[in-house]
Amino acid sequence: MIRWIGGLLVILGCGSCGISIATEYLREQQRLGRLYRALCIMEWELKYRLTPLSELCRLAAKESGGSVGAVFRRLAGELDAQTEPEVDGCMQAALAKVPELSPTLRKIMKQLGRSLGRFDLTGQIQGLQAVREAVQTAQDRLDRERSSRLKCYRTLGFCTGAALVILFI
Repeated sequence: MIRWIGGLLVILGCGSCGISIATEYLREQQRLGRLYRALCIMEWELKYRLTPLSELCRLAAKESGGSVGAVFRRLAGELDAQTEPEVDGCMQAALAKVPELSPTLRKIMKQLGRSLGRFDLTGQIQGLQAVREAVQTAQDRLDRERSSRLKCYRTLGFCTGAALVILFI
């Protein structure tokens, strides 16, 4: 009886691991969506109000929330403290303080840091649009692969658990 209970616990443990990987995949999609909305607001603010960069980052942080918002909040703090001479360096420092971002989001945020505060208004808006297109491309890729990946992650988790039970029993 103890073997059966142990086997069931192994299957459930491995299955929950697969489910947590699938959940992280969904969180990545949410983070990209939040970043996309924040970039839209930043573009609108620049176009119609000429909002200063640190305030722009605070607005983006408020809009996006979560880890993406944390990066924008830290970036605003870095810009206010002027720890680095360029926005790119401030973005690097902000990203270093938020470790939970995926490599895809880090790459996109670095691209954003390279375009902010560097050009005139038109150039910054074009930079924001280019970053938004990169976010949209990443979102499209995740959407295309979503159903198959989620199914695979969940199935592999439970199958791995079953395989371990078979090996141990």
